[in-house]
Amino acid sequence: MIRACLLVLLLATGAAADVRVDPARSGIDHHWRSLRVAVGLSDVVPYRVFTLDAPRRLVLDFQGVDWTGVGDDTFVATGRASAVRFGPMRPGWSRLVVDLAGPYAVAEAGMRRVDAGAALMVVLRPVSAAAFAERAGAPPDPGWDVLAGLDPVHATPADDGVFTVVIDPGHGGIDPGAERNGVREADVMLLLAQELAASLGAVDGVRAVLTREDDIFVPLSVRMTLARAAGADLFLSLHADALEEDAAMGASVYTLADDGGDTASARMVERHERGDLLSGVDLEATGDRVATVLMDLARARTGPQGQRFADVLVAALRAADVPVNSQPRRHGQLAVLSAADFPSVLVEAGFLSNTRDRAFLASAAGRARIVEAMVAAVTTWKTR
Repeated sequence: MIRACLLVLLLATGAAADVRVDPARSGIDHHWRSLRVAVGLSDVVPYRVFTLDAPRRLVLDFQGVDWTGVGDDTFVATGRASAVRFGPMRPGWSRLVVDLAGPYAVAEAGMRRVDAGAALMVVLRPVSAAAFAERAGAPPDPGWDVLAGLDPVHATPADDGVFTVVIDPGHGGIDPGAERNGVREADVMLLLAQELAASLGAVDGVRAVLTREDDIFVPLSVRMTLARAAGADLFLSLHADALEEDAAMGASVYTLADDGGDTASARMVERHERGDLLSGVDLEATGDRVATVLMDLARARTGPQGQRFADVLVAALRAADVPVNSQPRRHGQLAVLSAADFPSVLVEAGFLSNTRDRAFLASAAGRARIVEAMVAAVTTWKTR
């Protein structure tokens, strides 16, 4: 359980927007009683450092940093660091996450100017599990997870009679999702979402809103908050799966399950929702994830609506000659399906692990057929 937070923040003066990471001066190493994380930069930038528990992670956030040219071999995990990830986190910010093999708390953290630019050094030392848990937690920054340009707390969508479809391209930024042969789920789903939004925008009486418009990470709770702020009438979450084998193929549509669903659904829940953990999101800070979302009375209306739309969508996918899974209608307890105030579905557009599906999703022609089906389903649905 996350109980408290540790924050080390530097407000740099005149930090440039194109500060780059220097791989030659970056890395992870451990000594007899410490774990050290070094990040070489071309200039000083604002940053923050903290740890999270369950699982134990070190999180470093940087403003205005370009990670181009930094490979997976730059931050090689050691015996005290089991895995390392980095990438865009929110507009203008990126994140480095280090999975800790034990309870190592931040003992020192500081950025200083050097001849080559700047360097951030973080030193962690072993503490008891109780002490680590006591110090862990994200800094108190209520606006951190809110995307630029939208205040979901105060935004009040106008009741203008326009049917609002919120399109949620899964994953993004530090969480690329599934990946096969150079095709990343986060990238393809963003393309699909943008193409769908453009087509829906041309339909009279329909407004399309994206939960992300770039390769950035958006926590699950924020995706739902953005949808509410936009006044969603329908929520479409877009994903592409990947398995070890090549046999599974075709699109499927998920709606919320009353129970845990089948084995495939349970795996889907783990695959989609682990992104928040992998990206270093403080899940305890998202208190409304369950408390204000799981409203059974309201869902008695929106739940069946989502199921009926899913049936319409599957029929439209088949009519547009989109490859469809042998079991296209599935159910799971996914967070992005748990809203009570609007119907929602999660579309697995295909399997990147399947050669045919991967080529279909990577091609503009293939995505156009998916877009055609979704536009047809929305058009049919909104007139009912």
